[in-house]
Amino acid sequence: MKQVKLIISGRVQGVGFRASVLDEATRMGELRGYVRNLPAGTVEARICGQDERVKHLVEFCHHGPPHAQVSSVDIEEEAPSESAPFRIR
Repeated sequence: MKQVKLIISGRVQGVGFRASVLDEATRMGELRGYVRNLPAGTVEARICGQDERVKHLVEFCHHGPPHAQVSSVDIEEEAPSESAPFRIR
């Protein structure tokens, strides 16, 4: 079990980024956590689940949907704590 916190920068608000991350997480199943916009124009995601599923969603966050332009993804590993199904907050 692994949990990471991501801060995604670039053109990531107003382009369907959160919805696409939720869709990808739902498609993969068995992931917990959330994705949300932050006031600074970035997106925060907390992803918790099996290592390979977390790794896949982190890789997805490096590019996002077609209209997004991701410039950086800061990743911080955390102790697993998320228990709710993956959602938009």
